[in-house]
Amino acid sequence: MSGDAFGSGDVTIGADGLPRCRWGYATADYVAYHDEEWGRPVRTDDGLFERLTLEAFQSGLSWLTILRKRPAFRAAFAGFAIDKVAAFGPDDVARLLADPGIVRNRAKVEAALANARAAADLPAGLAALLWAYAPPRRRHRLRSFAEMPATTPESTALAKDLKKRGFRFVGPTTAYATMQAAGMVDDHVEGCHVPPVR
Repeated sequence: MSGDAFGSGDVTIGADGLPRCRWGYATADYVAYHDEEWGRPVRTDDGLFERLTLEAFQSGLSWLTILRKRPAFRAAFAGFAIDKVAAFGPDDVARLLADPGIVRNRAKVEAALANARAAADLPAGLAALLWAYAPPRRRHRLRSFAEMPATTPESTALAKDLKKRGFRFVGPTTAYATMQAAGMVDDHVEGCHVPPVR
């Protein structure tokens, strides 16, 4: 896909004539993810658990790797249903570590189970907790990716709160990536065809 794209800067116009964030043209997988998901609000507990889990698994890896493995992750983690994953035991850990379709990292697998249990214990649910840290909407989109932060005061505070509640693999960078993926912030750059969420 990127071979068909032309333009300069942080917005690229591809063969379909639509201006997108530059990274959104790298592969067909990215085009769909950029246009249909990234930055779109997710407000369900299970949906946010999926975003948080996948962002944690992505740490140190390419997001494209995770995106392409997402169907296998969904199958392996019971569709990211918090109550089901919270009930996983040692046999499930062994099953997950033997599954070539996902990232087989023991620390991350065990963190996902611990996070499901921590999420299940939240009185108001995961969505209420995460969205409580969403910053005010920017008045204008960022002009370039150089302006995009890796962490923010809100993501730092969210990570601290999550860790206090027993979550693992949720540092400020992972928390901010989750905010981006779940539409708590709009980091599509100025000129991108994806409309801002109001």
